[in-house]
Amino acid sequence: MNVLNLIGRKKELFQEDINIHNIILMEKIEKSSFLVVGGAGSIGQAVVKEIFSRNPKKIHVVDISENNLVELVRDIRSSFGYIDGDFRTFAIDVGSIEFDVFFNAEGPYDYVLNLSALKHVRSEKDPYTLMRMVDVNILNTIKTVEMAAEKNAKKYFCVSTDKAANPVNMMGASKRIMEMCILRNNSMIPISTARFANVAFSDGSLLYGFNRRIEKMQPISAPRDVRRYFVTPQESGQLCLMSALLGKHMEIFFPKLDGELHLVSFSEIAEKYLSARGLEPYLCSSEDEARSKVKELYKKNKWPCYFFDSDTTGEKPFEEFFTTSENVNFTKYIALGVISEIEYGDSKVLNSFIEEIQQMKTRGWSRYELIQLFNKTIPNFDHIEKGKFLDGRM
Repeated sequence: MNVLNLIGRKKELFQEDINIHNIILMEKIEKSSFLVVGGAGSIGQAVVKEIFSRNPKKIHVVDISENNLVELVRDIRSSFGYIDGDFRTFAIDVGSIEFDVFFNAEGPYDYVLNLSALKHVRSEKDPYTLMRMVDVNILNTIKTVEMAAEKNAKKYFCVSTDKAANPVNMMGASKRIMEMCILRNNSMIPISTARFANVAFSDGSLLYGFNRRIEKMQPISAPRDVRRYFVTPQESGQLCLMSALLGKHMEIFFPKLDGELHLVSFSEIAEKYLSARGLEPYLCSSEDEARSKVKELYKKNKWPCYFFDSDTTGEKPFEEFFTTSENVNFTKYIALGVISEIEYGDSKVLNSFIEEIQQMKTRGWSRYELIQLFNKTIPNFDHIEKGKFLDGRM
């Protein structure tokens, strides 16, 4: 199945930029050691493949998903084979004492790339998962920046999100606070990051769910009024690679909006997806109707779809990669924009945020308290609370 066709494109976004800079990328990678944290997720695996294919001196991959690490190794061995350098994977939680011991024993690393994240808007539905989002997206990032700096790493990279620009949900806000926290320490270590479009068919995404629904003989459900920009998994790896190795200190890379990258609705992709599988979409008026018609319609090469208007908390109606107050360069690369001179906010406010989080952990916390703390930390944060969450839908 051609992913580019599904997301409405004819060519890859970043290949020209990769071709222009590939000699520099190769030279940097061949003589360097890499630690990729969160390297078994969809974006992480794509980044690991980009690095591995250019023969690094050392590449270690850390992730909490043992099964995904196994698949990553099988995938790399089956597609690229072997390198002369040291390639190993470790099933470790970056927030654990085991990671601290590992980092001191197996380092130092020239480049530390952090791809770990809680990325779903649905993760803000309860106070417990929301606090874990703070841990993973903010506190663990601060921790690994400090560790990389202590070991004199050449560069630190972490992944952000388009939802960090004028955030309306807690996931985007957590990534914005992450940006603010790491970029304020601008003398510790060179740091760059990247704001993403949606990665098509990434683990846990709605598009990934289309495959699971077909496998399990279940209807497809998607919002018809939510439109997103999409990149392929390979493009996500290329974007991170270029930001990590070519990005200057305190720069944020993002996909440039042009004729090749445009907004696509989830319902539009669902219809193209089914057509590519030889199935005709059949529009249903309710979840119950969609569930009841799967076997009947499948015999006619049709598939039930329930498309709806979004009414859940945290869904941003459109995407943006930068704000009007940010300094953006559109000419440095062919398909990439670069944000520089980032406003990271008041250090006292950020320190207060960390202190209040630690206090909450000792006494307990509510979802409301966390939202209020985010509101206090990010100027003009406009959290959209609707009282409904994605887990309440099919």
